[in-house]
Amino acid sequence: MLNQKYKTVHLSCATALMLCLTACDQPENVTVEEPALSEAQPEQVSGPSLEMILDMQAEAVQARYEARHPAETLAFFDIQPGMTVVEALPGGGWYSKILLAYLGPDGSLIGGHYPDDLWIRFGFGEDWAARRIEATASWPEAAAGWSVEAPAEIASTTLSDLPQGTADAVLFIRALHNLNRFNADGGYLDTALQETYEALKPGGIVGVVQHRAPATLSDDWASGARGYLKQDDVIARFEQFGFELVGTSEINANPLDQPTEDDFVWRLPPSLNGTEPGSPERAAMEAIGESDRMTLKFRKPD
Repeated sequence: MLNQKYKTVHLSCATALMLCLTACDQPENVTVEEPALSEAQPEQVSGPSLEMILDMQAEAVQARYEARHPAETLAFFDIQPGMTVVEALPGGGWYSKILLAYLGPDGSLIGGHYPDDLWIRFGFGEDWAARRIEATASWPEAAAGWSVEAPAEIASTTLSDLPQGTADAVLFIRALHNLNRFNADGGYLDTALQETYEALKPGGIVGVVQHRAPATLSDDWASGARGYLKQDDVIARFEQFGFELVGTSEINANPLDQPTEDDFVWRLPPSLNGTEPGSPERAAMEAIGESDRMTLKFRKPD
């Protein structure tokens, strides 16, 4: 447990404000093999249920439940009150606000951000990158101002400098594509996965929700630059760093999302980039809905 209520570590990191939030239709089938709870997991702490926490969220947050399935997703990852959880690229805090309340005062939420030098690689200029870095520096203060009743402890660090052996779970919710996209330039994904492994307690969990590329499209297209990654590639990369695949779920799947190599994920809701309001093209994107997403659960061996 961290030693103070609002603790900041390496505040020169950057938030994930550029990541687009995506979701999809509710599927019917879930495939998962659940392990017994590890001794590393904390005992459950009495407090509001996840259902109660979700009911207390602002209308703008609740409006996205049908698309994001937070109850089903957090249950699949076995997130419990009192845990220490790292949320990769927490950005504006859509999931953070839920987690802060659900983890409660006996839990901790650590925002794991991009290393500073990744932002310039987006190609939007030094001023833009500097604003992203500055925004990250204020993330813990912003999170403390969300007026969450009895919140978890708040901390902030980079994905490349996570505290070792302290986390019960690390969540990568639509957070892997840019790490993979720039991995050849700076080893960002490799470093993040290695540090994630070291940050977890034995038996700790990694939860992944990520835009899913069709397996038939090229590896170059599915590099993350278009927002999509191939599920088999993500699984292989985590296993390469020592994680065990516990199970997969179709909670966040959307079979209507069938991109071609001319497409990018941000053509879909909520971004709807590249189409004009009221146009047939915009209507077609709205009819698809949000992206098809893999949902994966990994475990660090005991």
